[in-house]
Amino acid sequence: MDEIEQPPAGDGIEPVNLREALEERYLAYALSTIMGRALPDARDGLKPVHRRILHAMRLLRLDPDQAFKKCARVVGDVIGKYHPHGDQAVYDALVRLAQDFAQRYPLIDGQGNFGNIDGDNAAAYRYTEARLTPVAMLILEGIDEDAVDFRPTYNNEDEEPVVMPGAFPNLLANGAQGIAVGMATSIPPHNAYELCQAALHLIENPGASTADLLQFVKGPDFPTGGIVTESPASILESYSTGRGGFRVRARWHREDLGRGTWAVVITEIPWLVQKSRLIEKLAELLEERKLPLVGDVRDESAEDVRVVIEPKSRNVDDAVMMESLFKLSELESRIPLNMNVLVDGQVPRVLSLGEALRQWLDHRRTVLVRRSKHRLAAVERRMEVLAGYIIAYLNLDEVIRIIRYEDEPKAELIAAFSLSDVQAEAILNMRLRNLRKLEEMELRREHDELGKEKNNIEKLLASEARQWKTVAWQVGETARIFGPDTPLGKRRTDIDASKAGTIDLSVVTEAMVEREPITVVVSEKGWIRALKGHLSDVSALTFKADDRLKLSFQTETTARLLAFATNGKVYTLEASKLPGGRSAGEPIRLMVDLDEGADIVDVFAYQGGRKLVVAATDGRGFVVAEDDILANTRKGKSVLNVETPAEARCIVPVTGDMVAVIGENRKMLVFPLHQMVEMSRGRGVRLQKYRDGGLSDLRVFDKAQGLTWTDSSGRTWTVTDLVQWIGNRADAGRLPPKGFPKNNKFTGR
Repeated sequence: MDEIEQPPAGDGIEPVNLREALEERYLAYALSTIMGRALPDARDGLKPVHRRILHAMRLLRLDPDQAFKKCARVVGDVIGKYHPHGDQAVYDALVRLAQDFAQRYPLIDGQGNFGNIDGDNAAAYRYTEARLTPVAMLILEGIDEDAVDFRPTYNNEDEEPVVMPGAFPNLLANGAQGIAVGMATSIPPHNAYELCQAALHLIENPGASTADLLQFVKGPDFPTGGIVTESPASILESYSTGRGGFRVRARWHREDLGRGTWAVVITEIPWLVQKSRLIEKLAELLEERKLPLVGDVRDESAEDVRVVIEPKSRNVDDAVMMESLFKLSELESRIPLNMNVLVDGQVPRVLSLGEALRQWLDHRRTVLVRRSKHRLAAVERRMEVLAGYIIAYLNLDEVIRIIRYEDEPKAELIAAFSLSDVQAEAILNMRLRNLRKLEEMELRREHDELGKEKNNIEKLLASEARQWKTVAWQVGETARIFGPDTPLGKRRTDIDASKAGTIDLSVVTEAMVEREPITVVVSEKGWIRALKGHLSDVSALTFKADDRLKLSFQTETTARLLAFATNGKVYTLEASKLPGGRSAGEPIRLMVDLDEGADIVDVFAYQGGRKLVVAATDGRGFVVAEDDILANTRKGKSVLNVETPAEARCIVPVTGDMVAVIGENRKMLVFPLHQMVEMSRGRGVRLQKYRDGGLSDLRVFDKAQGLTWTDSSGRTWTVTDLVQWIGNRADAGRLPPKGFPKNNKFTGR
């Protein structure tokens, strides 16, 4: 067999470790996504695509007072000069900057179809037009005055700004959404006036805490309004850590229609929720009969949101109906907060509210210093030129002669009047018609004014306190523009924690389920089902092979069921969600996260307000409030702590003042209930002492009425004279009365 020919050496083939190559390339991709696409800059709150759009529109002179231009022109300039990506991605970003339902303070003034709150897309860019808004002009203010650095574009043919001057607190005012590699950002919009007030407070008190700043920033301010129902403590934690979320509810009111009829009208929906999708979801819930309190849903919106919800009947409680809608639909939405931004345009970091404002203020001070230096250089150049003009005015005839007759007039002027190169060049470039404007007094007046301005700028650059005072004045001017009395600055979202949780969820659940009588049946192997109606005889029911009836009880579809397991946990089930009685039902362990090896001890309907006794086979137990054992998740709630091989055995209601305990050794003990301890969770105290075996059953009864049990034949026995069995808790007890069931159970089964 011929040998495999090896490739010749030295022809440019290099061995590369695949893992190292993948790591290197994926890291480069991740950094590119983080830095150049997904995360906004903390200083101006813009991503590169937004910054390039604004810069291109500025160069196209699309100022607020100028005529609109086609969006196709803007998109073409952006992708041709600055943004090497698809035109649709650029246009989508441009559209979002113009949508007043997506942006709290739109940066682009759009003309044409730019989409709507229903989720409809904007028209193609050849049909729409755009120009900048005054808010965008604030962000761009000073960009021609060396306020920020510029860098070469992707093809080195042009330059683009690294960051915008940002006289507007855009990061928090308009918020940002983005998903990068391994990180994401989600910043809801805020009120610009409140942000400026908090910034002013931060300038005066650099060490201000988040709680201090929340005196000014109440919370998010969404362009679509709504009501934030988050608690003050939750809001404080979110802004302190930079991570959290805000629950937002739709704004609604009850509208009387006459003759006792009424309807609920929704006028504001949560931010980023598409109204058309919301209406579709409500219609689906209505069709699936999951909204028994709602009769009809209509969308009567024109330019404003108006969603009408009619109740099933006039007797329906409007608050309960709305709670059910909040629970099942996007009428209540959670807006996440994750202030993950690029600090100094380089490092991604999660900032608190104070840190985000500090980044903006520090940038504003940097911009002020750079603009001041730029202005100072311009003033000095003008003063130098003016000084040359004054010399020329005082020696006008000689200047004219030198220019007219000398071969090198510039050198002669410099030599004759000790002028600088700049001064000589300015004199030579002066038009003849401007000679008549050379008036000494006017030149000296302008020179003196520029001298005063130069002095003020130098003082500003030499004093940090003056710089912060100027920044505070600039922030105050921005606050005045977006004050609470202005249409754009008025707060749209209310912060009201009292709007959340005002209705008990159990009431809402009951209201959403049609109340009907049922009989719950549980088998020995833990299968459960619900039969319609209250059945007194369930003996005819059939079960799966090797299975039989364990227990049954009557309740209603609105009830909650408590299932007590041998692992000491209590699980909560909704009666309305139980399988029907035509089948064998379903295993309870499929409805809850029941531990492996654990079985169901008992199932009963939750009543509320009762006391229960729980006990384990090791003879330990305690009294627990029924309200304390309700579980909110599938994992259940731990109540009775048991250690293998012991397991939970009993859970009985407290219906008297005495406790009767019988063990597997057929010894019965009766003792007062007050000797037991009440707990919400634990092992409890010893109820009865055993030499061998453990606890078999337990009953709480009224001493005056006597102890009652049922034998295997269904006969009821009652014993009132219990003197020989009454003792103290943890005694051994003695054999039970005559007629007590052989299985050592009070029920006889």
